Amino acid sequence: MADNTQMTEKERGIFSLMHGLFGMLIAVVLLLSIVGVLTFFGIKAQSDNATKYYKIDQSLDGLKANSPDNYKLRSSE
Repeated sequence: MADNTQMTEKERGIFSLMHGLFGMLIAVVLLLSIVGVLTFFGIKAQSDNATKYYKIDQSLDGLKANSPDNYKLRSSE
């Protein structure tokens, strides 16, 4: 009826050992580069915020934890 439709090892070009190793190498390099870029931007954002901190320019003595009057202490700049 039908001919033998099974592939031999030589016909499986896309599933060979080298293609698997190169694919794994590309995936590892891609993931490590993404981690490196995100780490760089995270450290940069952290150092920028550490040098440009918020300055409180008013007295916070009247501030209570849960008070509806807290909106009066906000400055509108």
